[in-house]
Amino acid sequence: MQIIEPSETYDVCIVGSGAGGSMAAYVLAQAGANVVMLEAGGPWSEEDADMLTWTYESPRRGAAIETRHFGEFDACDGGWSLEGEPYTSAEGTRWDWWRARMLGGRTNHWGRISLRFGPDDFRGKSLDGYGDDWPISYDDVAPYYDKVDELVGIFGSQDGFYNEPDGRFLPPPEPRCYEKRVMRGAESIGVPVLSSRLSILTQAKGDRAACHYCGQCNRGCSVGANFSAGRVLLRPAQATGNLTLVTHAMAREVLTDREGRASGVSFVNTQTLEEQQVRADVVVLAASACESARLLLNSASERHPNGLANSSGVVGKYLMDTVGASASAFVPALASQPTHNCDGVGGMHIYIPWWLYDQHASLGFPRGYHLETWGGRGMPGYGFGGGIQGQNGSLPGDRRGAGGYGRQLKDDYRTLYAARVGFSGRGEMIAREDNFCEIDPASVDKYGIPTLRFDVTWSDAEIQQARHMQMAMREILESIGGEIDEMPTEETQYGISSPGSIIHEAGCVRMGDDPTTSALNEYCQAHDADNVFVVDAAPFVSQPHKNTTWTILALAWRAADYLIDQRKQRNV
Repeated sequence: MQIIEPSETYDVCIVGSGAGGSMAAYVLAQAGANVVMLEAGGPWSEEDADMLTWTYESPRRGAAIETRHFGEFDACDGGWSLEGEPYTSAEGTRWDWWRARMLGGRTNHWGRISLRFGPDDFRGKSLDGYGDDWPISYDDVAPYYDKVDELVGIFGSQDGFYNEPDGRFLPPPEPRCYEKRVMRGAESIGVPVLSSRLSILTQAKGDRAACHYCGQCNRGCSVGANFSAGRVLLRPAQATGNLTLVTHAMAREVLTDREGRASGVSFVNTQTLEEQQVRADVVVLAASACESARLLLNSASERHPNGLANSSGVVGKYLMDTVGASASAFVPALASQPTHNCDGVGGMHIYIPWWLYDQHASLGFPRGYHLETWGGRGMPGYGFGGGIQGQNGSLPGDRRGAGGYGRQLKDDYRTLYAARVGFSGRGEMIAREDNFCEIDPASVDKYGIPTLRFDVTWSDAEIQQARHMQMAMREILESIGGEIDEMPTEETQYGISSPGSIIHEAGCVRMGDDPTTSALNEYCQAHDADNVFVVDAAPFVSQPHKNTTWTILALAWRAADYLIDQRKQRNV
């Protein structure tokens, strides 16, 4: 490859334009830093969204395509398999690795579930002996959660529920019909139900309109009502004149000088296949947890023989995802509903928090989970199993007598539509050193960059957690009169998701006070190279059952503030 030398030196080079990278760019550019951002995918903005495209406008009725695994109109280019970008798993293990390839990354497609980690989530080992405590507490992060709430916008209610910290919320939307039934049933058996906490505006904020309830958040929001990094963070960062965006830039390695400090980033232009370089005083990695680990491991040098920031040997280790399991039921009371407006935001209006925090001694597994609910009269389309796809799931009509074609089929579907309710459990995976990714010595991608090999398994703790999820979901579904699907068996590990498939990868470049057992300090700064920071989910010491994005945003803001202070003191 021809190497194109840089023409200038930036203050900061950021790799990755998702939640962490965009937040770092926003804070640093506002502070006056000269920032360059490298994004492996192409440009994208909400003007490119298919938010209001009818499914019948496509011959595929919106079904998945090769580069849009969640549907043709989904806003996120990428997937679990990308042409020319392989990855492998060790024998007997599995990891499903989702990679976004577009400006804004995964923030263009996610559930917008924006839960704060609670005080207990930062000190799990002290409470039950599993994993490790974080080097920071909830009190260290809380001011940044507040800032993210106010900048981005989030709805919810003040509940005062244990280990589920309240935020600075906009008013929540009213629960839908089926959600009200779930609330009554769950509460009748002592299971609490709270308003969802989603980063979707229910009141206008600046030039962003309030949600108009089209329910298509995963397609990208043309009015900016939901959070995506491009609209909320990158647009104002660019307006400062201090941010340079370079798309189609696949990072190859972090360049270092003779002292072992970062001096820039080498990347491959994915359109011309030329190798190019940018020079920067500071390098911030935010490419997603596994991609950031891959970059560090591929950045070996004389001063860093095991990879950059890896004198501890922990880079790539302690890989985590969220534990997932699902259940659903046909609810006769919801059949033959009169046609009514069941719209809402593109996600649930209620959720069930972890309510058995004081009973772990009798449960047979540590930590906890929450339950997300789905159902209703969302945009129909041909979905899974030949049934009707509802708000967030599918209604297998062939199991309820619907079939054939013409009038009978239409009448059956009118009767059955929106009569199915389901839950998706989301639980904590314990961080273990023997769950890891590493460089595969026998594989490179189409850009000549060594690829990753994964070695990840569920422990009995996660499998027993999935079992408990299944029983809890079924008890709630029974409480609302549901006719429940068959219970997954022990042989299928109770229907537990495959590792990686929930797309909450975390760990791999963990933070800690001890440089011999961690790669980063509490400000996401590398112990081995003080001008290297990592601000995606890679620094996480644990991965609670809460979704990762709000904590990524808060920690990235905290790290950027620290970097600004250190630059002012000329320490970095």
